[in-house]
Amino acid sequence: MGSAAEQVQDRLRGVAVGLLTPFDETNQIVHDGIRENATRIYDAGIRTFLAAANISEYHSLSRDERVAVVETAVDALPDDACVLAGVGGSTSNARDLIRAYDDVGADAMMIMPPDHTYLHERGLLEYYEKLDETSDRPLVPYVRGFDPSVEYLRDLTRIDGVAGIKYALPDPIKLGAGVAAGADDVVWVDGLAEPYAVSFWAEGAEGFSAGVSNFRPEVGLELFEALSAGDWERARALRNACLPYQDFRDETGEDNQIDGAISIAAVKKGLDLAGLHGGSVREPIRPLTAADERRAEELYEQLDRDIDRLLEREPPAASEQ
Repeated sequence: MGSAAEQVQDRLRGVAVGLLTPFDETNQIVHDGIRENATRIYDAGIRTFLAAANISEYHSLSRDERVAVVETAVDALPDDACVLAGVGGSTSNARDLIRAYDDVGADAMMIMPPDHTYLHERGLLEYYEKLDETSDRPLVPYVRGFDPSVEYLRDLTRIDGVAGIKYALPDPIKLGAGVAAGADDVVWVDGLAEPYAVSFWAEGAEGFSAGVSNFRPEVGLELFEALSAGDWERARALRNACLPYQDFRDETGEDNQIDGAISIAAVKKGLDLAGLHGGSVREPIRPLTAADERRAEELYEQLDRDIDRLLEREPPAASEQ
């Protein structure tokens, strides 16, 4: 792989924070909020950013909005940051997005999980190969929502432009098999955030996507450091601190039976509580109910206490609270 791919791979070996899309009361994107979030998270030490991603409400954004969000992220961040831009849809639409992202300076393309009802592994591989022909920017396929074979994962790593794979299946054994069978020069990223970071690391993941680290990046950075050092006890303690809020994200909310329905609204609430810009959500996502907002606040306070304890920080003086 060339230097561009190697630079992206270096950034994939870290914590990938999603840039959520804040909306105002008229449902318009607040680009200043994206800029400030990106800048403050970068200043905290994060170098890898996912723009127009699942957590950015990709499917609720128009084509032009996706490009504008990615351009805002690229413009806001220094050159040593890596911006992965979400790409999906039909081959022609995906290729059009890739060309547009190329023009605004995205570093790599994160190919979204396929949203087709019926899938064929060979057809998916052909799809990635055609997207690879569109640009020399590296590709990072996002494996989620279907249960592929190990052979599929192996062959995915052998597409020329694939620099990494964001693996988001709750199956560490299959991850280990895919890593063992795949090309040695592809970076595997835990796409299920902090709860799976320890088990996926043991199977060959070299980075992970953010959950609560989207609004408390210091947790993710400390967890990555512990994993890199093989400090499993500390890694588990940091992972455990994230679990209550992450488990909350997995809930259905009211009048609904689908797991994870409040996930993005919960992260946006976390951003607001951290002094960043969360904003509202677009349909089909629903905002948190008043009761869930209170629970988010309680869980955030618990996370805050656990972070202070694990990072050995003194709580603020009474006059500063």
